[in-house]
Amino acid sequence: MRTFLLLLACLVFAIVSVTGFRGTMTTRNPIEIFPDMVRQAKVKEQASSFFFPDQRASRYPVSGTVSRGDAVDDPYRNTGMIGDHWGEGIPIALTAETLRSGKERFGIFCTACHGATGSGNGIATQYGLVGVPNYHAEHARQMPDGQIFYVITHGQGLMLGYGANLSVEERWAIVAYIRALQLSQSATLADVPIAERQQLEGK
Repeated sequence: MRTFLLLLACLVFAIVSVTGFRGTMTTRNPIEIFPDMVRQAKVKEQASSFFFPDQRASRYPVSGTVSRGDAVDDPYRNTGMIGDHWGEGIPIALTAETLRSGKERFGIFCTACHGATGSGNGIATQYGLVGVPNYHAEHARQMPDGQIFYVITHGQGLMLGYGANLSVEERWAIVAYIRALQLSQSATLADVPIAERQQLEGK
């Protein structure tokens, strides 16, 4: 019993020695089992840092960073809305490169659920995902461009938004590619230019 009391007294003394004097006036930092956040390892704005070769703590955004909070010069381009209603039209230059970019991003972010042609039969549907919209259904064809942009940005239903992953231009490029998919799946021979039409007809 005496040995136990002696060990207990030593243990209490050790605990008090380590933690019991916190808060007393001293120029030394207290012993901390879990360091306080006031002494966390960090860099301060406009300060120098030897971690980076140029010794600057403040860094430029990483290349490809999707900005959030820039001045909105064109509300429709950035939101898909004109006033309180959806807008129509693609507010970026429609070029072959735009469609290539839209196709690439669509393949990365959309195909798994919507399928390669936008028919709502992506591989995720084979694993039980239901309710994936078919872009070729009439209601999707009638959906304004701005609304599609908004859904890509903020999500809808089970779909999460991709506003943090895709730039404004990339989201509009996807909208343009979706429209191209819709045209490709419902086009008639009359929609083909005459020169190409004759080639298709073997003339």
